[in-house]
Amino acid sequence: MSNTMPPPPPMYPPQPPPPRRGPSNAVVIGSAAAVIAAVVATGIVVVNSGDDDKKPEKTAGAAASAKADDVVADEEEPAEEPEPESGPGSAAGEAAGLNDTVEYGNDVQLSVSKFARGTSGPYGAPENTPYVKFAVQVKNNGKSTVDTSMFTTSCSYGKDGKSSESIYDSDRGLNGGPDTKLLAGRSITVTWACKMPKTEKTIQIEVSPDMDMEAEPAIFTGDVK
Repeated sequence: MSNTMPPPPPMYPPQPPPPRRGPSNAVVIGSAAAVIAAVVATGIVVVNSGDDDKKPEKTAGAAASAKADDVVADEEEPAEEPEPESGPGSAAGEAAGLNDTVEYGNDVQLSVSKFARGTSGPYGAPENTPYVKFAVQVKNNGKSTVDTSMFTTSCSYGKDGKSSESIYDSDRGLNGGPDTKLLAGRSITVTWACKMPKTEKTIQIEVSPDMDMEAEPAIFTGDVK
């Protein structure tokens, strides 16, 4: 056996330490992180197309955020209908007697009188029908002309207020309402008739100055013998 020792292994130089990160890199990375955080928080991306007048566009995230802030308003409550004004010469819903006079704004007076029973003839409409006729007087105390052709008259009878037809019979002078203009300071009287069975006594008469029934009607009620 040889006493010769083996040669030692070769010696390698030590590895150099990793380069230290400069302060400029840390600033760049920190600034980039701040920009990303701001974009995520606001959800707004600015598109720079070289036109300084363009407004920033909103991403889907921003639209969703805005939508979440919207609220749906309740439907408006219906406007309260105004209380009807007091009827002519009386409180609303109050009826005058058959011998009373009702006023419209202190200018026009309405009254009914001269009640009489009868039966329409064979040429009446409707024919052979018992009725009550009465005189309707319109008096114009104002300063302007009143169109009486716009007046309407309707009736009901009985305690239950059954609707009554108007009677037209030229042979008995029942020709319907007036068809004239009433000058200031003048009056006109028209004979009107409504169907009413002979066994009934209570009658209600409504006279309205408008054919569309917008104005409060004058209401007369009572018993007819």
